[in-house]
Amino acid sequence: MGVNIKKLVDKAYEDKSIAEILQAPPSALEGLTVKHDEILAGLKITTIAELGNWKYASKAAALVALADGEK
Repeated sequence: MGVNIKKLVDKAYEDKSIAEILQAPPSALEGLTVKHDEILAGLKITTIAELGNWKYASKAAALVALADGEK
């Protein structure tokens, strides 16, 4: 199953490479805003890569995957 990048990122980032998107601020993700960037910066998260690698996001994703397995 392929992933449609256009459904994941803001319109301004649809034609960017994955490397460029990972270095973009979190607000490049569909549904997030500059206000979210400010909040996440307080957690020292300034890029999508940092958000994706944030240990708490990883733990939450693991729990969601485990829950899906229980269904």
